[in-house]
Amino acid sequence: MVFVMVCSVAVGLAGCATDKEVAGTMERDTMIVDRLANADNYCDMHPLFDQAFVFLRRADLAQLPEGRHEIDGTHLFCLISNGPGRSRAEAPLEAHRKYIDIQYVISGADEMGWKPTATCVIPAVPYDSEKDIEFFSDAPDRWTLIPAGSFAVFFPRDAHAPLVGTGTIHKAVLKIAVQ
Repeated sequence: MVFVMVCSVAVGLAGCATDKEVAGTMERDTMIVDRLANADNYCDMHPLFDQAFVFLRRADLAQLPEGRHEIDGTHLFCLISNGPGRSRAEAPLEAHRKYIDIQYVISGADEMGWKPTATCVIPAVPYDSEKDIEFFSDAPDRWTLIPAGSFAVFFPRDAHAPLVGTGTIHKAVLKIAVQ
């Protein structure tokens, strides 16, 4: 039997799990962070990840205008943002139920907070099924600096607090339908 290894990396932390464990229900003790150059290591986590990473490798990614960019209808699309970072205090934890996020930093640096959604106990804004988002007042368990050229993957089990930093953060957030 052959097992494919998928590594989760955060500043100063590393842990590996089989592809079934990561894609399944196993809770991790960190978020998935890596460089775009290593993206092929994650394509077995979801059928649309390969297409998502192909999009992120576009030569004109940094020139795309802010807003939504269709890739595969509601199954896979990209949201481009380019704006000022915020403080940790201004960045509530958020979670999604219908979509997986691949958050790729085009330029700048994004310090992202992370906490397992299952351990979030202080709701701030109830789940909005139309926008597929809920917010929590809990503090993240970890903060990880994501430099330009790197990405973080957030499944529904990963609450996250993005867009933290000084200066401008230019990023692409790929939304991948769970089902």
